This record gives sequence, C-alpha cells and structure tokens, in this order.
Amino acid sequence: YHHHYLSYQNSINDLLSGQMQTHLFNAKARNYSSCLQAALFPKNVELDVYTSLIKSVNEGLPSLHRYMQLRKKILQVETLHLYDIYVPLTKSVDIKLCYQEAEQLVIESVAPLGKEYQSILEKGLKEQRWVDPYENENKRSGAYSSGCFGSFPYILMNFKGILRDVFTLAHEAGHSMHSYYSRTTQPYHYSDYSIFVAEVASTFNEDLLTRHLLKKYHRPQERIFLINQQIEDIRATLFRQTMFAEFELLLHKLVEANQPLTPQLLKEEYKKMNATYFGPAVVIDEEIAIEWARIPHFYYNFYVFQYATGISAALALAEKVHQGQPSDLDHYLNFLKGGSSDYPVQLLKKAGVDMSSTAPVKAAIKKFDQLLGELEELLKTC
Repeated sequence: YHHHYLSYQNSINDLLSGQMQTHLFNAKARNYSSCLQAALFPKNVELDVYTSLIKSVNEGLPSLHRYMQLRKKILQVETLHLYDIYVPLTKSVDIKLCYQEAEQLVIESVAPLGKEYQSILEKGLKEQRWVDPYENENKRSGAYSSGCFGSFPYILMNFKGILRDVFTLAHEAGHSMHSYYSRTTQPYHYSDYSIFVAEVASTFNEDLLTRHLLKKYHRPQERIFLINQQIEDIRATLFRQTMFAEFELLLHKLVEANQPLTPQLLKEEYKKMNATYFGPAVVIDEEIAIEWARIPHFYYNFYVFQYATGISAALALAEKVHQGQPSDLDHYLNFLKGGSSDYPVQLLKKAGVDMSSTAPVKAAIKKFDQLLGELEELLKTC
C-alpha cells in the first residue's frame, strides 16, 4: 500500500512543503514568532499546551513500549511489526445487539450525568428521532452529529449490530448533547464550540459506556475485549496523534530554519520518530517511512494535537465525575453549556482541567497503565 505513495513522493513532498511555506508566510506577515503561535493565537491557546503535551507523552512512552511488549507476548510472534498492532488480542467476542438495545445501553450509561441529561438524551433518541441509524442506498458512510442553531442535533450512522456501533452511538450522542446544551443555553453567536473541545464530550461518553458495560459483562474474554478496546483508543488518540503533532511541529521548524523539505529527510525523520514512540519490541519496517505522505492532517495547520488534548481532558473529567462530587458534575455540565462564550482552554479550566499543565496528559497515561495492569491479570485467567 505504501509503495504507491513512494511512486509520488516528490509530488506529495512539494505539496506539503508548499503548505508549510504558506503557514510561514502568513505567520511572518502578521508578526507572529512562529507558525505554531500563529495557529494557536486565534483560540487563545498558549504554546505550553502544545509543548507540554509532547513532553508529557514522550515521558510516558515506556507505557506504550510495555503495551507493545505485551502484544508481542500474547500474539506469540518472534518479531512484532506495526501492522500487528491492529490484530485483536482475543478470539472474536460476538456481542450482537439490535439498535433498540444499543439505545438503551447508551441511555443507561449516562446516568452519572444526572436525570436531566439522561432524560433529554432518552427523549431525543426514542421520541424526537435524532438518529438515522441504518445503512441505506447512497447513504454516506461513517457517523457524525450535525444540525444547526434551533434544530435538533441530528446523528447519522450506519448501525450493523456490533458492539463497536454501540460505542459510535455513545460517541455521537456525546457530540449531540454538547451541541444541545450549547445551542439552548448560549445566544446564536456563542452557540458553537471550538474544535479544541469538540472531542471532549464524545470521548467522555465512550468512557461512561465502557464503565457501564464492564458491570454487565463478566466473562474474561468479554472483559479483555472491552479493556483492550479502551487501551487501543488511548494508544491511537493520545500516543499516535501526539506523534503526528510532534512530526508536524518538526516540519514547521525545518521550514522556519530555511531548510528545504525533501522526501529523504522526511522519511528518515518519520521512521526515527516511529522507532522512538513504539519502542524496541516493534520492528520498524522501511515502508512506514513514507506514511507521512498519506496523513491529511499535516496540511491542517496544527489541528491534530486537539485529538490528544481532547481525550486527556475527557478522561480527567470522567474520573472527576465518577468520584461523585456534585460540584464536579455541575462544572462539567456548565462546560457543555458554555459553547464559545469563553476561550476553549478557559472553559476546560472552569470544568476542572488545566490543559496548560502536564496533569491531564499524565493522568491519561496513568489510566493507560492501569488498564494494562487489568488486561495482564485477565489474560492470566485465559
């Protein structure tokens, strides 16, 4: 697959280089100190948010290396390749549900957010037809939450009855409830919320669903499946997206230093970064060096780091709410109602999470470690 990108590496390199030059030109024209500052300034996001994310994740890489070593042991392979990361660790867990059962699970899972939140979501799903759930001819693939000011927060998805679809419904319901609260609380011009906070409510709801399902499913294979799914979500969203963010920062720094971007340079740097992140248990194949050519987010001007900050904030807030302090729940619900009435980092700070500090990211990595421990214990029983 990646060999095809190698055939076009010079063209793709020139496109990416041109985009970096555009970012640099705009930053200089407006007297910013760097491309990163130019990208973060409009949302009042301090540079520390970006740099502390990368620093904290790099300090937590031994946790990811531990997971890779565990994968190698469970899969019983002499060499673990990056493509082995996507192989399930357990035999197929066949949890099938109809859409109505999925709806009920999601509604039950949000009980920690209070009766008002739960009743609004229940009414939306069961009475107001927020969701178009099933595949249909010419229907768009994937899933998303949409709508506008004054409308319901409609959800499109393609439900097939597998457990992953239940998580998709929970995820999109998180977006929709965020939109519902923002649009019904804020005036029109503050009713939208920033991309920086967009994934917080959706990831929060996935965490609630996981906790709820772990109370319902008790067989070791089922619990292994659920815990490993959450481990994979953190790996893909926190560790991998931060690696992308670090590579994107490197691209901009090279251009700012007036160093030409070449395919060979980018391949060397990208391969080196994969080796650092995934650790000694993984064989870094030559083909991974060109992966940068197929990642569209590198053109988005420092967009991708928000996935990593989003999951860190969501897990931190979910932990606070689960500790049972009424004030923490009130702060979270006020965050959902905040829209863009304040800058995104400030909204999260009022909710109880300071993204300019290392604490939320370190807490997410601690959660990753805890899940790894639970997984290791469960695997001993199989």
